[in-house]
Amino acid sequence: MGPKQAIFERLAEIAQAFGHPGRLELLEHLAQRERSVEDLTARSGMSFANTSRHLQILRRARLVDTERRGKNIVYRLAGDNEIVGLMKYLGLIGERNVAEVNQTLNDYFHSRDSMEAVSREELVLRLADNLVTVLDVRPQDEFAGGHLPGARNIPVGELERRLNELPSDTEIVAYCRGPYCVLAFEAVAALRAKGFKASRLEDGFPEWKAAGLAVESSTPSSVRSSSVSTAGSALRR
Repeated sequence: MGPKQAIFERLAEIAQAFGHPGRLELLEHLAQRERSVEDLTARSGMSFANTSRHLQILRRARLVDTERRGKNIVYRLAGDNEIVGLMKYLGLIGERNVAEVNQTLNDYFHSRDSMEAVSREELVLRLADNLVTVLDVRPQDEFAGGHLPGARNIPVGELERRLNELPSDTEIVAYCRGPYCVLAFEAVAALRAKGFKASRLEDGFPEWKAAGLAVESSTPSSVRSSSVSTAGSALRR
């Protein structure tokens, strides 16, 4: 086997590791913050055995790293920016070349919000001029693991009863886990229904971080699984 073929063989193993929707979802969760197997099981909706099996495939492909902490095995992305970037381009290829992907986007996402999303570059400018309030609608532990500078955290399930915490005279830009996360779409729809001027960020926190933009963290990057049972269905949306 020549050197090129040897490299292609290793790259093919990486590509194969991306070839399951469950593993893509696990990578999306790990792009928010490091997590234990138990936490990922609850968030993905898969069985513990299936979650462990998929994580081992990702580990063999060098897409995730592990660390033992007491009785827990903690997983994290092995190179956040590159993996998030690869997932981003995988989505762009699907949107451009696969009719079913476009159909789903139109039926489920674009029908909820036909307005153009705010780009990262535009949000940076608006933040510099104090023209917007940034709203992170992910669960609290994901926000604690990392978020946009100055962002407020109101999980989408709490938004209705916490509207009084948001300014009514400033545009609100909401974001969540990534371009296919419905939480930001739901939040923007709820805010507009109550008279707020609201838009969504084109991507999520992982893409913002991968672009080299500033982020903040509320707590040390410890694994917190206590919130799994309380965050409801938002964990899997």
